[in-house]
Amino acid sequence: MVYVLTVDQRASRSTSDLVPELLTTLNRRPRRNGLLRKFERTAGDEVQGVFSESRAAIDVVVELLRSDQWSVGLGFGEVVWPLPRSTRAGSGPAFVNAREAVTRAKSSPHHVNVVGENARAAEQAETVLWLMAFVLRRRSERGWAVADLLAEGLTRREIGVKLGISQSAVTQRAQAAGFAEEQRGRVLAAELLDAGAAA
Repeated sequence: MVYVLTVDQRASRSTSDLVPELLTTLNRRPRRNGLLRKFERTAGDEVQGVFSESRAAIDVVVELLRSDQWSVGLGFGEVVWPLPRSTRAGSGPAFVNAREAVTRAKSSPHHVNVVGENARAAEQAETVLWLMAFVLRRRSERGWAVADLLAEGLTRREIGVKLGISQSAVTQRAQAAGFAEEQRGRVLAAELLDAGAAA
């Protein structure tokens, strides 16, 4: 089972081309765990990447939701093996599902959609991502500062020293940022995809 992300820049006619910067970010070294084929521009302002692990794909979806500049389609299913070296040359149901998902994402409330052979699992994972998007878009810059440092593995004490605030203030900002909810959402979305893939 493979996870394909197809990502299209929103409002691309009225903004500059963000694809080169996105490709640099998504393909940065060291190579992402689970990235089978690196992200490539497929057409216009669209990029596509292929993952072997659901969690790795979900982590990228969250990155994209943070910037709020992309329509994100996540498709899962089988692919034609062996995968070609170029992402653009890949084929199979997972690629078709990702194409359908990004098309839906362009008109969905949170600009992220999931399509797979197991429609129920896809809808459930999509629901989790929508809820996460709702949380992330309300996170303040201070909340992001704390969340990013927590994600790096720093303790609340270390974060307090780094930001010049108390540990209790770090805790309050983490709670307001919905950090715990985001982390649980990542895990749940990946587990739902894995369950759907195994069904």
